[in-house]
Amino acid sequence: MGAGALVSGDVEDMRVSNVSISSVTFAADLSGALFWEEQRLLVVSDLHLEKGSSFAMRGVLLPPYDTIATLGRLAAVISRHDPRIVIALGDSFHDRTAHGRLSAQDRDAVAALQAGRDWIWISGNHDPALPRDLGGTVADEVAIGPITFRHEPTGAGGEIAGHLHPKARVSTRGRSMERRCFACDGERAVMPAFGAYAGGLSIRDVAFAKIFPKNGFVAHLLGDRRVHAIAASRCS
Repeated sequence: MGAGALVSGDVEDMRVSNVSISSVTFAADLSGALFWEEQRLLVVSDLHLEKGSSFAMRGVLLPPYDTIATLGRLAAVISRHDPRIVIALGDSFHDRTAHGRLSAQDRDAVAALQAGRDWIWISGNHDPALPRDLGGTVADEVAIGPITFRHEPTGAGGEIAGHLHPKARVSTRGRSMERRCFACDGERAVMPAFGAYAGGLSIRDVAFAKIFPKNGFVAHLLGDRRVHAIAASRCS
């Protein structure tokens, strides 16, 4: 699909696109989540809850609404797919004490999302010691069939990771647009950050060359109405 299709105005609203990883088909949701229908498994990465309050403690004032916005988006994608399992792929909290700053309302929202399903918190570099009082289970990584879910990518086959917050820039109709994206070469994938305040790292960064050494991967960009598969070599 051409880069020009990134702009709004498409007649058809397609919120998901298929992505294959080690012969397993996932639905790449426009929100930045992946859904494995056979397992009824939803995976999101890098929620970075309470990033706003973390910055406020350092004197950088941001609107304190990132957690409620992120949980609202998460509730929407869970409602859309009704997963049996949810994996939060690390850096769910922006710092080691962020979970303690969750409001009672936010804790209730997390509990409501977990109700009736298995919930797995993967440890990340921002939250290496996750609390045990937020429901669900905590793990360093999880393997299901040919797929291994972990926070930091290693480049191994069958791996779905986060950490790098991939984004890509493309030119469309005479202007440049930058979007979050999934980076995938059919054997491994790096997920976009799901958090409302999470930033991004260009897929042209050397960090991605270490994971995809042949530079033959695809950037699945999160457009206005659909996910667009564009060769990384076409992105700047």
